[in-house]
Amino acid sequence: MSAATAPRDTLPLAGVRVLDLTNVLAGPYAGYQLSLMGADVVKVEVPASGDLARQLGASSELNERRVGASFLAQNAGKRSLTLNLKAPEGRRVMRRLVRDADVLIENFRPGVMERLGFGWDELSEINPGLVYCAVSGFGADGPLSDRPAYDQIIQGLSGMMDATGTEETGPLRAGFPIADVMGGLAAAFAISGALVRRERTGEGSRLDVSMLETAITAMGWGVSNYLSAGVEPSRIGNENATAAPSGTFSTGEGTLNIAANKQEQFEILCARLAAPELVEDPRFATREGRKSHRVALREALEERLAERSAAEWEHILSEAGVPAARVLSVREALELDHVAHRGLVRTLPFPGDEDRELRVLGSGVHVDGSALGPDRSPPLLGEHTDQILGESGFDQDDVDALREAGVV
Repeated sequence: MSAATAPRDTLPLAGVRVLDLTNVLAGPYAGYQLSLMGADVVKVEVPASGDLARQLGASSELNERRVGASFLAQNAGKRSLTLNLKAPEGRRVMRRLVRDADVLIENFRPGVMERLGFGWDELSEINPGLVYCAVSGFGADGPLSDRPAYDQIIQGLSGMMDATGTEETGPLRAGFPIADVMGGLAAAFAISGALVRRERTGEGSRLDVSMLETAITAMGWGVSNYLSAGVEPSRIGNENATAAPSGTFSTGEGTLNIAANKQEQFEILCARLAAPELVEDPRFATREGRKSHRVALREALEERLAERSAAEWEHILSEAGVPAARVLSVREALELDHVAHRGLVRTLPFPGDEDRELRVLGSGVHVDGSALGPDRSPPLLGEHTDQILGESGFDQDDVDALREAGVV
């Protein structure tokens, strides 16, 4: 039985209104995490074009329709309002929206919001309890703060790329936008914390999220080894610098990850492979010895692993308490029975086409035993403009006049 879906009004951020002025990935991903937690996320977009991600993704047909796959991935559950913030009337509307909001998140370059008349001083005057979160490549100040940044730029500057791959293949970019995603997660976490403080004190917060600094913190021991011991990470491919055998191994069919990081796990591994002599081999008897002779150990293990498939070994070793699992494609991972049981993938009507299905990801977090997933499809550009403005006190004549003037 798959996990139940949590009703939106029971979720931790139910009743929280978020103005999402972000584009592409890091900021929209943060807004999506808040929406999955129950927040009412209003996506404020430029009229006619909207979020650039609407034009990005693997399908040119979807890009032309302004529902690109990159947009669909992290905007389900949100509402879309179009607003020209460069127009005086647009800024007037924005001030009304800010007054009624709990959170504003943006990922413009530092200084853009100030030029629009919505810097922190102005925002906090309009709404003293506002949680304002700016996500940028390098943060609001410092020598690099004015530079443009994308995920790959941050991966390179953070040391991630230099630590990835082998000496022959590296530096190597991760195959997915990890710096963007980590920046978005950091922003969502910071916003949630600031909302807790506001609940206690009534005070708003100004949050400054740097993708570069967040990426560096995500490297874990790769950074801590240098800070604490002066040792920089080396490029060792799929091996684990802290233990052996811990890495990716060839089998009779398919590739298998094994992480026998503890002595008892190594001994169980050797027993299940019918290779007890490896435990007694002086080269492999100790943790440090196995690290020093990891190439010879790999050869010995792969000779035995060749007798069965990766799927068979995954079952045998996992049952015995040795962490082991196949290396899967994205398609294979999404088709795992476990993923289906947890309710991670959600099916929604396709935006603008009720007869077509859209599959998107929910959250890896369950709340009170329930899975978190979007309760409505990603919005068409400006789909909820009239509704949202009506909630902020604009009557239909006001909305019509704003639309005729090109403000919304």
